[in-house]
Amino acid sequence: MAVRAGPKLKARIETWPVAGSFVIARGAKTHVDVVTVTISDGVHSGHGEGTAIYYHGESAESVLAQAAAMAEDIARGIERADLLRQMPRGAARNAIDCALWDLEAKREGRPVWSLAGLAPLVPLQSAFTISLGAPEKMEEDARKAARIYPLLKLKLAGEGDIERVAAVRCGAPDARLIVDANESWTGRDVCAEAAALLPYGVELIEQPVRAGEDHLLDGVVSPIPLCADESCQDRADLDRCRGRYDAINIKLDKAGGLTEGLALAAAARDAGLELMVGCMLSTSLGIAPAILVAQGARWVDIDGPLLLGADRPDPVRFERGVAFPAPASLWG
Repeated sequence: MAVRAGPKLKARIETWPVAGSFVIARGAKTHVDVVTVTISDGVHSGHGEGTAIYYHGESAESVLAQAAAMAEDIARGIERADLLRQMPRGAARNAIDCALWDLEAKREGRPVWSLAGLAPLVPLQSAFTISLGAPEKMEEDARKAARIYPLLKLKLAGEGDIERVAAVRCGAPDARLIVDANESWTGRDVCAEAAALLPYGVELIEQPVRAGEDHLLDGVVSPIPLCADESCQDRADLDRCRGRYDAINIKLDKAGGLTEGLALAAAARDAGLELMVGCMLSTSLGIAPAILVAQGARWVDIDGPLLLGADRPDPVRFERGVAFPAPASLWG
């Protein structure tokens, strides 16, 4: 009797152009390299995508190598739970984990949300990111974006942030605003910085201090909720966030896949933390599973495909920033 071969894993790097440029405190990007993983059993194929976490020292090449190294384990029939024990968190595990979810959904002929024990997915209002720039440039960008997107996320840099937010509010007087300090408020009076943003209706402040220096928030009572991004990767980081942050930002590339993302969301809720679900620069293949984790989140920031100059066929559909689960995919 012939022995049936196990699933085969293939991984590759794809380069996608950014629409214009994407600028944060750490620099600008004109393109993003993503790693796509396909796992096939000869009948069905599952697909996943990961974007390297640059502040972890990952690169597209290292993520590709890490994913390719799992080919033998995949052929032996490794399951998602095994990935959490055998692979570190990060973009490679995310791409493989999501591909395994996709493969299982296709084998069983039912959507991933059903496999995960979730209710049918609902559309979600996502933020649209305004890149870091001079106040007048951010005002101009916000004015244009607010014609379409009611929720804007502003990239900040520390010095001059109040002027940037004031300019954006001038350009988008009716938009909801959240801000991402990208660790740039380390050494600054977080309470005072937050209080200065109150007149502009800012709803949330992401990652004010450097990851690993979260103790600087001990005793800080911010008038605007604080959200951990770089400081919260997966469930192992929750203890560090309790009492210092009001919310955490879950990104599947940080958490290392949908499996950990869903578990992290449940654990954060149990810990009394609000949820934000975000993304790296990515195509719709990377966003589709994030929509599952984002169900019920207070803030959603999954605009990765909107910041690119192109996207995949049958993409996640956005209408005025509202993300609709892809009807042509078992992710939806």
